Amino acid sequence: MMLSSGVTPSRDDQHEKSGEGRADFRGQVLHGPGCWDPSRRGRVAPFMVMEVLRAANERQAAGGDVLHLEIGQPSTSAPRGVVAAAHAALDREAIGYTDAMGLPALRDGIARWYRDRYGVSVPAERIAVTTGSSCAFLLSFLAAFSPGDRVALAAPGYPAYRNILTSLDLVPVEIPAGPETRFQPTVEHLQALDRPVRGLIVASPSNPAGTMLAPAELKRLSDWCVENGVRLISDELYHGIDFGSVPPATALSFGDRALVINSFSKYFSMTGWRLGWMIVPPELLRAVECLAQSLFISPPALSQFAAIAAFDCTEELDGHVARYRRNRDRLIEELHGAGWTRLAPADGSFYLYADVSHLTDDSQILCRRLLAETGVAITPGVDFDRERGHRYVRLSFAGSEADVVEAGRRIRAWTP
Repeated sequence: MMLSSGVTPSRDDQHEKSGEGRADFRGQVLHGPGCWDPSRRGRVAPFMVMEVLRAANERQAAGGDVLHLEIGQPSTSAPRGVVAAAHAALDREAIGYTDAMGLPALRDGIARWYRDRYGVSVPAERIAVTTGSSCAFLLSFLAAFSPGDRVALAAPGYPAYRNILTSLDLVPVEIPAGPETRFQPTVEHLQALDRPVRGLIVASPSNPAGTMLAPAELKRLSDWCVENGVRLISDELYHGIDFGSVPPATALSFGDRALVINSFSKYFSMTGWRLGWMIVPPELLRAVECLAQSLFISPPALSQFAAIAAFDCTEELDGHVARYRRNRDRLIEELHGAGWTRLAPADGSFYLYADVSHLTDDSQILCRRLLAETGVAITPGVDFDRERGHRYVRLSFAGSEADVVEAGRRIRAWTP
């Protein structure tokens, strides 16, 4: 018997198919079929934006040009003050382990940030500095939930929420949120669920839609969570990148039961420095600390020393936000010219979420063709919404003005 590849089955394959187990490198049979297979926890969906990025990089390596509207990261480097602080730290600091919860000076700086920007008092002791926001989500889910717990989240939403929950044997409960609720979950959605949930994840500004929860809406969700014993996790990664249509609000304004997660990657333009933070409710502090000690030891020390200076760089950073706004407006203009008029209201972040159902019922094919025929890389909506994402695409306008405008022009001139 031949496999479709034309390769004769190995002894390992034969053992596995017969149920006898597989042979190790010495030819000894190991007990049980499929003993080298990934665990159930590892069977998560790929992060589609990274797949698109790989295809775009392959095109570039072959000599083709690419305009990157698929990846959600600032095209700018870290602020000048942050880079200078990193150089200084290399000269004078011992770059070793720090406290698992982060450098005291950085935690104090984050606490001042909440006081000055939101008028909210957050004790530095409740702040955990993390290795990127991804680490903060993992610690939050581990500390707050037990295997089998159900956690609600909006679809469309950031796919890593779903994948991390699944890998931890938690149950993501996706709420189909559409234009009628600005792609955000509502109390009415939660009340309509057929079974209770233990957690709710909200994101404002959201990825991929860019919509924001008004303060009254966020308060209503927060109050409902407290009343129903549901742990609220508020993703505030894109705070600072908003365009004035909706006032930004932090869940910390409405009590101390929510887990609030933020990052230096987006507004602070420090994506590759892998540094984030979380505000932890008092009852979860010790659990988060012990998990962080064992799983991560500490966040990267050099990034922490550098990030202390980030809060003094707002003039430079706000200049980036002004550019994002110009990019958003120009891209919307070009997309409207191409007939892509059904766009989520981009209140913040640096994304446009576009309904392209008038062009295709398979957004992955559309994105592949767009890249191959124009060099413009965008992300199919199935990354963010498995049920309805075939009708949507996400475009990032975090790049340079020249690249974003040129990408819009190419889309406008393209015939699907």
